[in-house]
Parts: sequence; C-alpha cells; structure tokens
Amino acid sequence: AEGLRTHPVTVGNSDDRRRWRLTVALRVLLGYPHLYLVELWMYVAILVAIPSWFVVLWRGSAPPALHAWFERFVRYTTHVNAYVLLLADPFPRFRGWSGTYPVDVRIDPPAPQPRWTVAIRIVLALPALVFAYVLAIVVLVVAFLSWFTAVFAARVPAGCQQLGVYCLRYQAQTLAYVFLLTDRYPSLAS
Repeated sequence: AEGLRTHPVTVGNSDDRRRWRLTVALRVLLGYPHLYLVELWMYVAILVAIPSWFVVLWRGSAPPALHAWFERFVRYTTHVNAYVLLLADPFPRFRGWSGTYPVDVRIDPPAPQPRWTVAIRIVLALPALVFAYVLAIVVLVVAFLSWFTAVFAARVPAGCQQLGVYCLRYQAQTLAYVFLLTDRYPSLAS
C-alpha cells in the first residue's frame, strides 16, 4: 500500500465497525472534553500559524518541530471527529500521537514548498475550505443515520463508515494544506 500513496496526507481505517450501544447513545456527551480541547487547540493553532507562515515563507519549508506540532493537531482533530461521528469506537487519547487510533492520519515529513504558494496559501485554500465545509455537513448526516443503526444493531454500516472516513480524509488534507504541512492541494481521489 505504501507505493499506492498519492498524497502526503492519508487516513487509514482499521476500525471493525462494532459499537457498544451505551457509548453510542452518549457519544456526544462523552466527546465534550475532546471537542473543547480541539476548539482550544484550534485557537492556538491559528495564532501559531501567523508566525509560522512567515517562517515557511522565509525558509521554504516548515521547521521539523513546528511541522510535528501541527501534524499532531491535524491527527488529534481527526481522532476526535472519528470518535464523535461514530467512525471509530474507542475513546481517543488526548495527545494525537500516530498509530494510537483506528482512524489515523499519516503526514509526510516537511518538504520544500514553493514560496509563491505559501504567500497566497489562504486564498488558494478557499475552495478547499468551502468543500470541506460541505463534507462536514455530509458527515454529520452520515453520523446521524449511523447513530440509529449503531444503537439498534451495535454496528455502523460499512458504506456510512467509508463515506465518513473519506470526508475526514479530505478535511485532514485541507487542514494540512492551510497549516503549511504540505503544498499538495486536498485530493478528491481516495
């Protein structure tokens, strides 16, 4: 599968789709601590992104420590979204480490980026951000439908999970593009 990677940001899914009915019924309540942390981390990420933009513009690539911090943010956000939206079952950890969750993000190490794309990145990202918003609505509908199925059948339908993970992948690629983890535009291809 390594040779098949077409984008530097990929999402793997090793979840078995089985759910415990009680945690499904209470999923949003259980997810509140994580949702608040994601919100707080997003505010900090936006503040850090401003000087980061200057650094990447000057250097032509992100420093490894900065890249790793934003990478953990994208991964943690994806873990939390996968949990709250019923795309994975275990309660996520609070750190965003790689390999710790069934729906996991892999991001390539820092690479040189064309400075002109860094200079106008937010403008270039606008169409992807709009489409990521549309996919957020889609994944909410999928989660709503999956909730009923999981409460009654203790499973999430395969198609719902695949569509939800597809939406999370695009959102992770969009975040990675906006926060200068990659110069590759988010891809519609799996």
